[in-house]
Amino acid sequence: MQDTADTAFNLLTPYLGQLSLGAVLGFAAGYAVKKIGKIALLVVGVLFIAVQLLAASGFIEVDWLRIQQAAGPLLERERIQSGWSSFLGVLTNNLPFSGAFLAAFVLGFRAG
Repeated sequence: MQDTADTAFNLLTPYLGQLSLGAVLGFAAGYAVKKIGKIALLVVGVLFIAVQLLAASGFIEVDWLRIQQAAGPLLERERIQSGWSSFLGVLTNNLPFSGAFLAAFVLGFRAG
């Protein structure tokens, strides 16, 4: 039984460095994406409040219907899923440790 464990360990040894590096980088990327997303949402929220204050004060007039029509296609489910898949594809391009990267990315995103 010990020989089987030694053989398995010897087979995995060359990949342990790649897997651990993939996990560390994946966690860091996931954490950063979530933090940057939170900051982006904060900026959008503050800008919305500023626009509403300017509109309520009579300085500007906002055509919300036109904005909704322009933003509608960008917010379709298929478009968002396609963009997310493309983003993950860019992050894992040419990485031999993409499995560990993606798993740790999810963990980092949840932790962020």
